[in-house]
Amino acid sequence: MQKKLLLGVEAIAQGAIDGGLSGVYAYPGTPSTEITEYIESNPIAIERKLHRVWSANEKTAMEAALGMSYAGKRAMVCMKHVGMNVCADAFVNSSITGINGGLVVVAADDPSMHSSQNEQDSRYYGDFSMITILEPSTQQEAYNMAYQAFEISEKTGLPVLMRITTRLAHSRSTVETKELKSQNEIKFPQDERQFVLLPAIAKRRYANLLNMQPVLEKNSEESQFNTLEDAKNHEFGIVACGIAYNYLKESFIGEVPYPVLHIRQYPLPINQIEKLAQECKKIMVIEEGYPFVEKKLRGISQTIEIKGKLDGTLPRQGELNPDVINQAFGIQSKQKYQTPELVVGRPPALCQGCSHADMYEVLNQVMTEFGKGRVFGDIGCYTLGALPPFLSINSTVDMGASITMAKGATDSGVEHAVAIIGDSTFIHSGMTGLLDCVIEKTPVTVIISDNSTTAMTGGQKSHGESRLEKICLGLGVEREHLRVMTPLKNRHEEMYSILKEEIEYQGVSVILSQRECIRTAARKAAKKRANVQ
Repeated sequence: MQKKLLLGVEAIAQGAIDGGLSGVYAYPGTPSTEITEYIESNPIAIERKLHRVWSANEKTAMEAALGMSYAGKRAMVCMKHVGMNVCADAFVNSSITGINGGLVVVAADDPSMHSSQNEQDSRYYGDFSMITILEPSTQQEAYNMAYQAFEISEKTGLPVLMRITTRLAHSRSTVETKELKSQNEIKFPQDERQFVLLPAIAKRRYANLLNMQPVLEKNSEESQFNTLEDAKNHEFGIVACGIAYNYLKESFIGEVPYPVLHIRQYPLPINQIEKLAQECKKIMVIEEGYPFVEKKLRGISQTIEIKGKLDGTLPRQGELNPDVINQAFGIQSKQKYQTPELVVGRPPALCQGCSHADMYEVLNQVMTEFGKGRVFGDIGCYTLGALPPFLSINSTVDMGASITMAKGATDSGVEHAVAIIGDSTFIHSGMTGLLDCVIEKTPVTVIISDNSTTAMTGGQKSHGESRLEKICLGLGVEREHLRVMTPLKNRHEEMYSILKEEIEYQGVSVILSQRECIRTAARKAAKKRANVQ
């Protein structure tokens, strides 16, 4: 045992390593990225040769981890909340197949949308799939849960979902580690048809999943992660989930005057909830994200008043904090968590020297000839092209949507539609959209703004590096309409000519705008100088 000062995401990574992990599979996404980065550079992970290479997207990550579980090894999948949408097919079906080696899926939710398109609550995925959900409230609990989750998975025969939020992911605390466990040996499933989801087998597996529900419920009732703390004042009974418990404790400066059921493991511990409801006049539900538990309580009990997000006692939007909790209980206090007036909001901007900026400058000039509202964007640093001074793109919905939305607009009769997508996002989920365009010979222009990295999440290696031309040709893009340009100010005229020609072309054209990210280039140069010295 030793003590380490860790971020919540690092605590999860360390807990998984110490818990006998054999491989991590992930696609980078804030606030989950550092889990995999920590494992990438961890000495024990390197010594044990754990798998720690980034996947093309969350679906491939989930499926590869399921394959490692099939072989009897312990695997972890990591993603941000919207990544759960990408891997949903494999994730939901993994509760039907069950597992062989322990399988843990970590979903990092982003309430307040610090770096996301929505505030989606991943607990719904775990509930929909009818598996155990763990929701830590501290870094130590994050470590402990990651350490124990593999055993929970193997005992129940099901994957485990671990849900965290941004504040836990990116805050730091002391964590006491446990004994390092050995990795599992390779062991094939006893049932050779366990992972074959033909209808006859799937029906049997689904029946097994339903039969496991009482076991999961009993586990939650007896779990060390669900605790009922009594108090003298029974005016309120409080249900606090995960990190929301910390906000509650801070609001009351540690001594909460009402009974508190602190939930960190799901399914809900119904017996403890019923006990709370019997002893208290009203129940206040405090949870980060959607009113997930609150909705369930309204279904469980029709006789007790339930307060929370659904009745407006707590806000539906954004993160919770102690100020919000104080207001919910009618406590008059100085607002400590408001942004001071002297802090001026600063919108994000592309870095000085960014290749995306040079590309947008030329694109804006070209598009004056074709009209407004025709440029479809995607998820990445280049999304900032929607903001001043560029105001270049007209949509950003989800990973890969630029190409398919440009196609749909073209199908409706819009001419000269342009899609802008990054190299990593193109590999993640853009290739199939381009294939649709090729099959139908849709007259769209796809600009792959290739900076040779996954820049938005810190510069992880892109699977598209040195492969994009071959991939596009393999998908059927005509060689004469696969153009390469270098986005630099001194090549403005050349870029203008290429863009104009291809946007005018009545077929599929792809333009590779290729220049390395200014940040990764600077880091490489600094590293080279350090090595020389």
